[in-house]
Amino acid sequence: MTDQLPPVRRLVSGDNAAGRSSIVDDGPALESSRTVPGRPGYRVTNLWTTLGTPAPIGQPDRAAEHQGIAPPPNGTVIRVIDIPPESSDPEERKRQVSASFSHMFTDADHRPDQRHPGMHRTDSVDYAIVLMGELVAIMDDDETVMRAGDILIQRGTNHAWANRSGKMCRIAFVLIDGKR
Repeated sequence: MTDQLPPVRRLVSGDNAAGRSSIVDDGPALESSRTVPGRPGYRVTNLWTTLGTPAPIGQPDRAAEHQGIAPPPNGTVIRVIDIPPESSDPEERKRQVSASFSHMFTDADHRPDQRHPGMHRTDSVDYAIVLMGELVAIMDDDETVMRAGDILIQRGTNHAWANRSGKMCRIAFVLIDGKR
């Protein structure tokens, strides 16, 4: 069993009635955190979702309501995913990835292939920021190891993520609704 990372701490600012700013929410984002029964250690935490562009600044929190992989139409979602090391057994890896897509990412254009069972694409521009650990970004023609501090601008291309490091990885994603 893979050790769980601590919950993601989410801080939200706001203005009071006098127009002065303060932190209005500070704590673990537990209500918008989900796990996959068939993939121990894998956790997705949606931190904030915007509905529309430009984003209404005073909009209430809708992160817990957001389902699926893609952001809302004309909106955004920021999420953190804890990704445990993947199995070296190809059949087990396929089963674990399939559990993730069938459990929480049913809206993804999931395209499992010989490169990786997690290949998929979305109609979005995604900023993928490795916070800790390392992850392999797999494309159709190549792959690149990403380490803490690395940022991938994912522009709606077919891709997958592989944690081959033997340790947990935490990655943040900002997904922006896009069009082809």
